[in-house]
Amino acid sequence: MRQETVTHVPAGRRRVELVVILGLLTAFAPLSIDMYLPAFPTLTLALATDEATVQLSLAAFFIAFAAGQILFGPLSDRYGRRAPLFFSLILFSAASIGCAMADSIDALITYRAAQGLGACAGGVIARAVVRDLFERNEAARIFSALILVMGAAPMFAPLLGGKLLIWADWRAIFWCLSAIGMVCLAAVIWRMPETHKAEHIQSLNPGRILATYLRLLRDMRFLAYALIGGLSLGGMFAYIAGSPFVFINLFGFAPDDYALVFGLTAFGFVAIAQVNGYLIPRFGPARLLSAGTVAFAVGSFGLVLTASTGLGGVVGFIFPVFVAISALGLMLPNTSALALASFPDVAGSASALLGCIQFTFAAIAAAMMGAIHAESAMPVAVMIAGGSALAAGVRWGLARE
Repeated sequence: MRQETVTHVPAGRRRVELVVILGLLTAFAPLSIDMYLPAFPTLTLALATDEATVQLSLAAFFIAFAAGQILFGPLSDRYGRRAPLFFSLILFSAASIGCAMADSIDALITYRAAQGLGACAGGVIARAVVRDLFERNEAARIFSALILVMGAAPMFAPLLGGKLLIWADWRAIFWCLSAIGMVCLAAVIWRMPETHKAEHIQSLNPGRILATYLRLLRDMRFLAYALIGGLSLGGMFAYIAGSPFVFINLFGFAPDDYALVFGLTAFGFVAIAQVNGYLIPRFGPARLLSAGTVAFAVGSFGLVLTASTGLGGVVGFIFPVFVAISALGLMLPNTSALALASFPDVAGSASALLGCIQFTFAAIAAAMMGAIHAESAMPVAVMIAGGSALAAGVRWGLARE
């Protein structure tokens, strides 16, 4: 039964409540990733495997997360924003239980893929809801506000994961994720309105779905902004995938200390995203995206310098990482708003393709980090710098706004 559609822009407490719910829905990826990052070395021992295979569990999540969005986008354009969320959140919670009960690395990888499929609808539908209700500049401000909620995940999730490792074991991390999924399901059922307009309901005819995706891929503005977001996110997830072994194995950090460093970089990302929301009325999303692209390149190439020379030691490595990851607070909200601005009729499908492109790059980066048996921090630094260089090339080569 379809809930009555909300077409007006929510204000006051209802607006804050909606932002919190949408932020939580977009947080499933960082929660599912960052909570178990401190457990990577533990998983290697507990499941009798190696570091590269453990990182495949991260890549499996990314691949399912990216591919599943192509499914949930058209479903949300046909059945509304709420109904697909019901299914996806139940799947996420069930798959998290499977991860908690896994007795081999192969089982963990399989359940992580199912978990990624369940997690992906949150981001797709949250972006579509923002596009349903807000125009371009205001949408960029809302995306920045979502990062305030979503960004708490990478700040606190590694800390929580590290504590759970101390208090219980790695399985407790996935039991906790399952509980979070059920709490979000309750919030969607009781507090999230339906925003998909009846006149925008789309058929699930495969030909129409394919035509919609081809229309989006032929739109150079959409494709350019999706690529910028994807390349920058790929750099970010190269850091996410490689950082546990860099800080814990190479620099000798304890899991709790690693979680603090990871939370620091996440704080920079969140803080700059809020600055982005404040500056949008004055400068607009396109100019702020350009500033973020420059800062991302400066930080990432500084990281290559410190990783190759050892300049500044651990602090010398952390500082450019902080600059590069913080710069994404100027990039990701604005690429989303600019990419989706022209597609109110197929916001779900556009959001799905945007997310698929972005997390495909994340999956590739994670898989490449898993395949590299690094003995230094250079592979992480080079991957981040490569993403920043390509993102800059697309920004000034294709996205000319």
